[in-house]
Amino acid sequence: DSVFSEASSELFSETKTHSSDRTMDLGLAEDHFSRPVGSFVASDIEQLKLAIEECKKLILELPEHSERQKDTVVKLIHLRLKLQELKDPEEDEPNLRVILEHRFSKEKSKSVKQTCDKCSTIIWGLIQTWYTCTGCYYRCHSKCMNQITKPCVRSKVSHQSEYELSICPEIGLDRQDYRCAECRTPISLRGVPSEARQCDYTGQYYCSTCHWNDTAIIPARVIHNWEFEPRKVCRSSMRYLTLMMPRPVLKMKEINPLLFNFVEELVEIRKLRHDILLMKPYFITCKEAMEARLLLQLQDRQHFVENDDMYSLQDLIDISTGRLSCSLTEIHTTFAKHIKLDCERCQAKGFVCELCKEGDVLFPFDSHTSVCHECSAVFHRDCYYDHSTTCPRCARMTDRQQDEVEEEK
Repeated sequence: DSVFSEASSELFSETKTHSSDRTMDLGLAEDHFSRPVGSFVASDIEQLKLAIEECKKLILELPEHSERQKDTVVKLIHLRLKLQELKDPEEDEPNLRVILEHRFSKEKSKSVKQTCDKCSTIIWGLIQTWYTCTGCYYRCHSKCMNQITKPCVRSKVSHQSEYELSICPEIGLDRQDYRCAECRTPISLRGVPSEARQCDYTGQYYCSTCHWNDTAIIPARVIHNWEFEPRKVCRSSMRYLTLMMPRPVLKMKEINPLLFNFVEELVEIRKLRHDILLMKPYFITCKEAMEARLLLQLQDRQHFVENDDMYSLQDLIDISTGRLSCSLTEIHTTFAKHIKLDCERCQAKGFVCELCKEGDVLFPFDSHTSVCHECSAVFHRDCYYDHSTTCPRCARMTDRQQDEVEEEK
């Protein structure tokens, strides 16, 4: 291995030169590192295979760590690259391929080592053609593409944006007929003929080809237990959860409203989101706010300016780490500063408490205020609850309506 790695480094070094007296005749004198030109018949491939075998034998016979052995290893690499190009010529591969709703794009990277999602073996970019699905990031060898049986999970995310909300809903291996839930390979918990690995998201069992022991945060465990420990999931679940992460599909007050009684951070975020929705009407009618594009500060969480009850899994993760509280508090402060201090137009849309007629101008998102649910008038919270009477603004509107009815009579 040390000889091979040392020789490989010499192969790709631009400063390395080989003298003619160290060049070996292995039956093929052409430059084996060049691209194949034209069509090749079977005899060309057979000759390369014979030369490769001769190289391997010679490497074993030569003195270890000798210069001749190193040069032979380099020649072996050249021969193998040439053989791979003849077997799988890259120019014959299309740049785009569509299979089972996967949109595969041919990768150009030659140096990054990846693993094929179909056969679970390494993709050697230097000598193998490989593709990545632009939708779900499924990677595979060109030779494995015709064996793909799993549709792209991007389509599932687009058509069925919802999570499994039961914690590890296991049905048992017998219900799966002791076969992998995805590829139907025979499996068992004893590992014969293949190890059964459970996916904590679906609860089903998979073979080692479809389940690589990847880990992910499980939505059901977060919602019901406020638990964020990553659990082992199969490859398809891993891709699905990754694509679903930023999607606001969790209506927490319906799924588990009691969680707000036990997680203070959730209550804080709910209040901040509610305030931002109250600020939104000021911004969409303010020329300065529109020019400053203040609402774009929430472009990564667009649902925050649309409602205050839908959450994404990423939102919940960021709440647990404290990251969301910090960023949202900063945005809330910026928004409030514009309305209450920086913009005269927005300041003019404030309220004076009609119950005490004292104090500063009030805004619906102030922490010490209460808002009438009927007419949206704003009062000091203490005044509103102390009087426990009908909202003065609502009373005026009612009187006005009655006067108009009497005039019509």
